[in-house]
Amino acid sequence: MILRQILRLSSLLRSAVSVQLRRNIGLSAIVFNKTKELDPVQKLFLDKIREYNTKSKQAGGPVDAGPEFQKEMNESLARLQRAYGEGDLTKFPEFKFEEPKFEEAPK
Repeated sequence: MILRQILRLSSLLRSAVSVQLRRNIGLSAIVFNKTKELDPVQKLFLDKIREYNTKSKQAGGPVDAGPEFQKEMNESLARLQRAYGEGDLTKFPEFKFEEPKFEEAPK
């Protein structure tokens, strides 16, 4: 009887310790990755993304897009406006939802 209780207690203790170890290892991996210097390839990738972001803000649109890109975009927008009607196709549409009017049914 006592041996059975000791074995049950040891299995509970082992499971609790394993859960704590998994949590600590997972947490320490996150902390280690944050403090570690970036891989050179990752650093190069992030630098290029940041560089593209600044260039696109300066250009006000796609980077290194020539006049043929703008011409194709204008033609596409004109074709879409003819097909789907008027409106600004470069903006996200605004939706207006009205509350439904519920009436009580007479008893």
